Amino acid sequence: MTSIDIFVLAATLIVGAILVWPRLSGARLWQATTTPLASIIGSGFLVLGPILDVSFGRYAPLAMAGLCAVAYAFGWAVRYNIASIERQTGSRPMLEERMDDLASWVLAFAYFISVAYYLNLFGAFAVDLTPFAGDLAARLVTSSVFLLVLAVGWFRGFKALEGLERVSVGLKLAIIAGLLAGLAWYGAGQVSSGDIVLAPATVTGWQAITLGFGLIVTVQGFETSRYLGNIYDAQTRIRSMRVAQWLSTAIYLLYIVLLTYAFPPVAGKLEETEIIDMMRIVAVSLPILLVVAALSAQFSAAIADTGGSGGLISELSGRRLEPRHAYLVLVAVGLGLTWLADIFEIIAYASRAFAAYYGVQAALAAFTARRREGGTMRIAAFAGLAVLGIAMAILGTPVE
Repeated sequence: MTSIDIFVLAATLIVGAILVWPRLSGARLWQATTTPLASIIGSGFLVLGPILDVSFGRYAPLAMAGLCAVAYAFGWAVRYNIASIERQTGSRPMLEERMDDLASWVLAFAYFISVAYYLNLFGAFAVDLTPFAGDLAARLVTSSVFLLVLAVGWFRGFKALEGLERVSVGLKLAIIAGLLAGLAWYGAGQVSSGDIVLAPATVTGWQAITLGFGLIVTVQGFETSRYLGNIYDAQTRIRSMRVAQWLSTAIYLLYIVLLTYAFPPVAGKLEETEIIDMMRIVAVSLPILLVVAALSAQFSAAIADTGGSGGLISELSGRRLEPRHAYLVLVAVGLGLTWLADIFEIIAYASRAFAAYYGVQAALAAFTARRREGGTMRIAAFAGLAVLGIAMAILGTPVE
């Protein structure tokens, strides 16, 4: 075992130990933070680095900062809505109620696409280190897992699998710490030898903007705090969302800086599992650790979003539709996307769906602020975010 492998494994174990430390794991704010944090730093973390490196070159950290800033702005609108609902004493105006319902329907539909996104990445990473690596094998694995999810949801529900999310969060964050440690070690070597990479951008102008629109799903997930009202009070949810977004922004920016300036952009066709091949030259242990992180993260995220979609649809339909009927439609949509689209197209579709949701949330915040005399600047900012969300939903494009 090389020195860098020891360093990677040590960082992974140390962070893992910190995450299970009772003072941290038992803290209510941290428990509330783990759900949005797990959603933000999910599968997108693994695919986003190579995408930005190839597309934006030396400017990839700026693109990453832009994505995080837009996500934080949308988070501001969602947090405002959480607070306004908490302050509400009487019944809400009909328009706000209808917009809130519309946002929930859009989110339920967005979950349909996000589950396809998660499970297609699951399939790709599951076969990547095997002799069967390839699109056909990955799609067969994805289809099998979709059918498994449907069977579990239809006959038993997902209660038995709920504990998987917390285990997955700790495992994923610990492995990400190991990844960052390995990249820092490798990057330090590149700096000392004068081999810093300053690649030019291959995507510029309007094309770069619409590509960014198509990547918003990779920093999505903070909105889950909005729907934890049966567990945490409004103030805890607002604080936990802020903590999750700031922490994920710091991790994403460090990751992109280390990756961008240490590795040349991938030549040829970009694969969804490209990060595995890139990390082979850093440490022998990293590809295996990243596959473990990817599989646990994708499966737990898919379960969470499947359950969330079924619950939302059942609630919005006044319990006329059972959650398992939503699961059936979700799996049908997911299987269609699996066999008719590639992963980068699915990422763009998911981004469009979540952008539409954020646009509706921002519009709701604008109407609420107007009713509560929230100030002209605040109302204008929320209205601008609503327009931006709809524009992203219409114009987002996939990686070529």
